[in-house]
Amino acid sequence: MLIVREMEIWNFNLRHLRAAVSIGRLGSISAAAQAIHISQPAITQGIVKLEAQLGQPLFERRTDGMIPTDAGHLLFPRIEAALAQIASPRVTMTQLRALIALASAGSYAEASAATGLAQPSLHRAVGDLSVALKRKLVERRGKGVALTEQGRRTVRRFRLAGAELDAGLSELSALLGRETGKITIGAMPLSRARILPAAVAAFHRTHPDVSINIVEGAFHELIEPLRDGDIDLMIGALRDPSPGPDITQQPLFEDRPVVIGRKDHPAADNEPSLEALARYPWTIPASGTPLRDGWTKMFDARSIPLPEVPIECGSVITIRQILIESDFLTLLSPDQVAVELEAGWLTKIAEIPKEFIRNIGMTTRTDWRPTAMQAKFITLLEAVSKSD
Repeated sequence: MLIVREMEIWNFNLRHLRAAVSIGRLGSISAAAQAIHISQPAITQGIVKLEAQLGQPLFERRTDGMIPTDAGHLLFPRIEAALAQIASPRVTMTQLRALIALASAGSYAEASAATGLAQPSLHRAVGDLSVALKRKLVERRGKGVALTEQGRRTVRRFRLAGAELDAGLSELSALLGRETGKITIGAMPLSRARILPAAVAAFHRTHPDVSINIVEGAFHELIEPLRDGDIDLMIGALRDPSPGPDITQQPLFEDRPVVIGRKDHPAADNEPSLEALARYPWTIPASGTPLRDGWTKMFDARSIPLPEVPIECGSVITIRQILIESDFLTLLSPDQVAVELEAGWLTKIAEIPKEFIRNIGMTTRTDWRPTAMQAKFITLLEAVSKSD
């Protein structure tokens, strides 16, 4: 019997997957054969092969038809979601894999090295896919190739299809008592200081076989991988307004930053006013981030001219060193520089007005359906947020 966690989605035949969901929906091979225009013998052979690959039956065979097993009930919605993203019965798994590999690698040579597929096979698969979809997917640029706008949109849908199939395999693995799988988390700066390490450590203690991949970055670096399905969820400061209808934001807790400077900063012992703080240079993230927007509103609301910002920076490590070696000020959560505050390298210069807070939370795709394992992590994340 094959172990589901060792399977890759590329081993499957999309026609077999399409046949399986058709049988699950219609209740018989004959009805499915009519619906998807594949012969009954071909569907029968395809389902047998698919069940052998998965290592468990998808149907209970009865005289009155085919009834999905628990495995079928888990897998079929994932397959249907994947096929909806692919949106064409003419696409093959080889073509899907070839386009994703080309998009990720940037060239046929690198895609060949990454997948082990020969370059001529990749060329042919991408070319055939372009014909099947009746759209230009790649174009020559100098000695290389680049995706067209239609190609980029197609790659995103294909990646989301792959994410659904991966999730389906993870759920089948859990059904067999092997709770494996992967959670990929986009970590923005504040989440890395407190909430995420606590949640990950607690989750790993109870789910040691689940792989957790943490991708660090700013919001603008993480949002497109989230939309592509390469990241499952992001944790950090929420955006107002929302990034779009395809994105869902869930608040976890409120964070109130404070003004931070070096331990012997001239303003350290004077309980300075905002007017006094505006006389010093600041280092702060770029415009468009919640922290920078809140910082701007803080001064604007009191009609205080904005301080100079000679250095725009979102890296806490870099900001720390700038503060230690100068009279610069910044706005950060105490959690982000807890070690530096405890060591006496930095100090809290002033509180900020109570109305200026950040909502820290979780960002996901609106249509994302977490696996049971991923849902457990979210529940733990919520509990850590409330207890901290």
